[in-house]
Amino acid sequence: MPSQTIHAHAVQPNLSPLPRVRNIIAIGSGKGGVGKSTTAVNLALALAAEGVRVGILDADIYGPSVPAMLGLSGRPDSPDGKAIEPMRAHGIEAMSIGLLVDQDTPMIWRGPMATSALTQLLGETLWGGEEGLDYLIVDLPPGTGDIQLTLAQKIPVAGAVIVTTPQDIATLDARKSLKMFEKVQVPVLGLIENMAVHTCRECGHVEHLFGQGGAERMAAQYGVPLLGSLPLDIGIREQGDAGQPVVVAQPDSPAARAYREAARNLSAALASRPRAKPGIASSLV
Repeated sequence: MPSQTIHAHAVQPNLSPLPRVRNIIAIGSGKGGVGKSTTAVNLALALAAEGVRVGILDADIYGPSVPAMLGLSGRPDSPDGKAIEPMRAHGIEAMSIGLLVDQDTPMIWRGPMATSALTQLLGETLWGGEEGLDYLIVDLPPGTGDIQLTLAQKIPVAGAVIVTTPQDIATLDARKSLKMFEKVQVPVLGLIENMAVHTCRECGHVEHLFGQGGAERMAAQYGVPLLGSLPLDIGIREQGDAGQPVVVAQPDSPAARAYREAARNLSAALASRPRAKPGIASSLV
């Protein structure tokens, strides 16, 4: 598919887009276990399938999972001993603390060390080469802690997406994440409801295992769009574990189509936002 022109969009007050990245999109959740990282990886791949330049930054310093989901191993190169070349998989760029340490090494760090690692991973990675990236998807850890606060205060974010599952206990925590982004003036582009419906492979019976309509009600309450509803499908888990996400491994499957629809809705929601003002792009130190 031919590439298209993606414009940089407005970020938080007093910040400007990065030189190499037109739009940073944060993927957050109020709690763990809702499939946020799986959603972030497949969204990134779905956006790339639309013909744009995409990268993904694994901001979950304590539990990085993006390298395994993308089938990445080894260490990234550093041409000058300072900047880092992102690794590539399935047509997108990727960076994670998990690519810089041994797989079994725990990150026993206090908050300031973790946030410093995040800003270094973002600012010292040579994203996009000469052309730069249209979108950088940032897979956040769950919750509303130090990493999220650093992202809001120091990193120019064009928009955030909240991932939740349908049940009330998940949307209760997702509301906190949504309100956090609002308070720090990061626009919430919408919600994605994961594990919304399960279809039995044997008999075709459709069942809402985690409840029904929770994200839709939340979206209506807070006036944000529901970008997509994703199925509870064993293929998503199997392909992620194999390092071949479902969007690239089974592009014609219902699950892959759902991710692509959510990605197109995300792009449309961002396109409706104000563009960044012309000026000097910001840099991270």
